[in-house]
Amino acid sequence: MYEIFLVVYLITALALIGMVLIQQGKGADMGSSFGAGASATVFGSSGAGNFMTKTTTVLASVFFVLSIVLGNLTAGQIKKTDEWSDLSTVPAVETQLAPGTEDVPTATENKGSDVPK
Repeated sequence: MYEIFLVVYLITALALIGMVLIQQGKGADMGSSFGAGASATVFGSSGAGNFMTKTTTVLASVFFVLSIVLGNLTAGQIKKTDEWSDLSTVPAVETQLAPGTEDVPTATENKGSDVPK
C-alpha cells in the first residue's frame, strides 16, 4: 500500500510541476485582449485559465493529502540501526591490539642482537 501511495505521489508531483510550467502569467492576457494569438490557442479565445487553474488546484490538493498520508505511514516505523551508528563502543579490531601484547618488542629483548654498534 505504501509503494502505491509513493508512486501516485511522484506522478502527482511531476504533473503539478508540468501544469505550473505550462500556465501563462497574468501579464500574458494583455495581448490576447487586442486579438493577438486568440485563434491559435487550444482552449479558445477565453484562454485556459479555468481548466488550468482547476487542474492545478486538484493536483495540489491530492499532493498535500498524499503528503500527510505518507507522513503518517512512515511516522510509526522504527529505523534499523547499523554497527556504525553508535561509535562510542570499541570495535573488535582495537581490542586485539591492546597495549602489553607481544607484537611490540621491548628494549630488553634487543640486548643480545647481532646489530653492530
